[in-house]
Amino acid sequence: MRTWLAAAGLVAWFLAALPIMAQQPAVDFFSTRLPRWFPLPKIPVDNPITESKVELGRQLFYDVRLSGNGTYSCGSCHQQALAFTDGLAHALGSTGESHARSTMSLVNVVYNASFGWNERLSSLEAQMEVPMHNQQPIEMGFKGREVEVLARFRANDRDAGRFRAAFPEDESPVTLPNIIKAIASFERVLISADSPFDRYVFKDDRTAMSDSARRGLALFFSDRLRCSECHGSINLSGPTTFAGTMPSDPEAFFHDTGIAAHPAKFRAPTLRNIAVTSPYMHDGSIATLADVVQHYARGGRPRREKSDRVPGFAISPSETDDLVAFLRSLTDEAFLTNPAFSDPHIK
Repeated sequence: MRTWLAAAGLVAWFLAALPIMAQQPAVDFFSTRLPRWFPLPKIPVDNPITESKVELGRQLFYDVRLSGNGTYSCGSCHQQALAFTDGLAHALGSTGESHARSTMSLVNVVYNASFGWNERLSSLEAQMEVPMHNQQPIEMGFKGREVEVLARFRANDRDAGRFRAAFPEDESPVTLPNIIKAIASFERVLISADSPFDRYVFKDDRTAMSDSARRGLALFFSDRLRCSECHGSINLSGPTTFAGTMPSDPEAFFHDTGIAAHPAKFRAPTLRNIAVTSPYMHDGSIATLADVVQHYARGGRPRREKSDRVPGFAISPSETDDLVAFLRSLTDEAFLTNPAFSDPHIK
């Protein structure tokens, strides 16, 4: 019996470990990039992560030649100092057209289980097709100009060399799929894990958070406010994914929080670095963190379709200040200024 139990236990351990064992290159890659309290990211089998691919992705992320008219880069909307947002209520595309939604942060995007405000997209690679080819409104303006854009990179020896280093198995590596894979690889290393909150909770630094922020922490996770029901996990967001996890129910990603004038469900984004990503919500309609707290305290717009996770709650002015102090403690200054994530074209 004991032998059977031991064998069964070994099999169970082996099956549980398979997803991580299958990702040994990812284990090695992230060994010096992740703090001990962060799980191993799940990396697509068809896009293994490498240093050369990440560096190519960084170059491309900030390169305006990637837009149809040569004026816009991914970094135009996703600015490092603003936690890879742009400070606008509505994003602007390469031709100046306004988007209906605000730019989402790329903080710890490697752990997202879905992408976009309410799109049912399950990978960074799939998400990237949207801004590249979107026509209403135009974002990167890539559609119909693919040959022209790729020629800009094929004609440059330095660019061609970076593509060969990142995709050595490809005879002609300067392709749109490889551009997408490289940028996705860069985005997967945008790890934020050194906020005062991290130092207080995971490094036991009792001085990292103020008394007010600690009171806000207790409120955030309290049964009265229930903030963590939508903003949970290591990323303080909706559902996350990492090595060893099973797929989540897609509908668990989205909630109607009473923002839009008509029923509409949106994904709960990460709250990491939230203090630098105003204005807030999918439409940039709320200016400050204190106003966001009051929106949820009121229970959002009253209507039948609204999520039952937004019932409203009582909160005093001093508690609002404490909750905002906690949200500000999620700011990771090292992440916002890390040269490894910066624009390599600025000297």
